[in-house]
Amino acid sequence: MQICGIDDAGRGSMLGPLVIAGISLEKKNLRKLTALGVKDSKKLSSKSRKILYKKIIEIVDDYYITKIPPRSIDASVKKHLLNYLEAKYMAKVVSKLDADASYVDSCDVKPLRFGKEISLLSDGHKIKSYHHADSRFVVVSAASILAKVTRDKAIEKLNKSHNLGSGYPSDSTTVKFVTKYYKKNHIMPVFVRKSWKPVQKIMGKN
Repeated sequence: MQICGIDDAGRGSMLGPLVIAGISLEKKNLRKLTALGVKDSKKLSSKSRKILYKKIIEIVDDYYITKIPPRSIDASVKKHLLNYLEAKYMAKVVSKLDADASYVDSCDVKPLRFGKEISLLSDGHKIKSYHHADSRFVVVSAASILAKVTRDKAIEKLNKSHNLGSGYPSDSTTVKFVTKYYKKNHIMPVFVRKSWKPVQKIMGKN
């Protein structure tokens, strides 16, 4: 029986992509992930995540990573469809990996509703949707590591030409960068999510 795990990274960020990653493997091989020390990416150091990333992709049967660019995020937020956008991308991963059952970390307050949406968008695949799935199921923890490492790489790349910190609104370096950039250029860089409340505030659109 093929099991798939899917998670996202960078949802709360003011800039950069929202990354969705999925992995699939035989149910009997789940313990191999546990043996590696795979757990929710938030509980691991950046170095551990990078090491585990390589080991995970060697163990799994298949994996798929996709990035949602800021302009798509902004277009969805305008229509209050961010959860739908994420469900759509998760469905893409589900269809690609085509496992018997897929475990997803729900960003919707109603995990059941979110799971149904992904199932509809992926032609009726079996979806098991939970809150905190990344800390409850090792298959989702593994996906969370792939998503986080990919997201960190995207931010590192941006940091080569700008000093923009982690991208999160709680990071003063990020807020300072976005504020300064807008004051100087009167527009936002393409990698900033213009629909985010902290960004709207900087742009004076309250």
